[in-house]
Amino acid sequence: MADKPDDVSALSICPKLVVPEMAGPEMTEPDIEWSETLQRIRVRTPARLLAGRAGAAYRTHTQLELRKAHAAARDAVGDELDLAEDFGTAFIERWKLFEVSTQATSKQEYLLRPDLGRCLTESSRSELLQRVSSANDLQIVIGDGLSVTAVSQQAPPLLELLYQHARERAWRIGQPFVIRHCRVGVLNDIGSLLAPRVVILLIGERPGLATAESLSAYLAHRPRRSDTDANRNLISNIHSRGVGMHDAARRIINLAARMMTQGASGYQVREELPSPTNAEIVVPGPRLNDSTR
Repeated sequence: MADKPDDVSALSICPKLVVPEMAGPEMTEPDIEWSETLQRIRVRTPARLLAGRAGAAYRTHTQLELRKAHAAARDAVGDELDLAEDFGTAFIERWKLFEVSTQATSKQEYLLRPDLGRCLTESSRSELLQRVSSANDLQIVIGDGLSVTAVSQQAPPLLELLYQHARERAWRIGQPFVIRHCRVGVLNDIGSLLAPRVVILLIGERPGLATAESLSAYLAHRPRRSDTDANRNLISNIHSRGVGMHDAARRIINLAARMMTQGASGYQVREELPSPTNAEIVVPGPRLNDSTR
């Protein structure tokens, strides 16, 4: 049996595609080798590569998987955040979480009017001034964004890790809170209101057919009302098959530290990542286009 290539791009596509779920005792040695290679590819990416076909259509199991993923994506976008149900009473009490809202009064309005999701209501601004101290080194905020599923799954463990790393650096940390109907641009309101050195917004990404559980972390140094995406940094694809939780927390805190040191964010600050070895290189999954801005 020939050695299997390490580089997926070096593979030649066999005319006869034998997918693992269709394997049988009649498989030849080349069939088995190709099936094993296909499994290796699938482990490396959530993309539905080389799924096979039935005539001109997908196989039944592929069609059902797509319908399931599409339903999960629609649910993630349409669901309203329920603090107690999505985070649990113990988590809320431990972190003293409370909820404020943007000017979007419903999920439907939030989806149709992105501008309203970038501004806090007057009552929310007043509540933040009463309950959150200002001029901290770090302010962490959780926003529902376009996937309540992602926020409920990823935000609790990530918040724990971020606070742990921040305390190790002896940073002053503001009281965390949750924003309903949140867009990324709300960072500007938070910056002008609470004046932290760095704001971290954990927000649900727009779900796709690969996953509905992907979280983004947007960071900004002393955000102001006039700031745009050019003044922000992003670490995205935070989920079980994307950027791992510990890796995400380390990268977010390191990037926040660089912002504090350089006194800037966005295009002026570049995240420094170690060069991966050949063994560490992973074929990336599909980029999840984000529309939470």
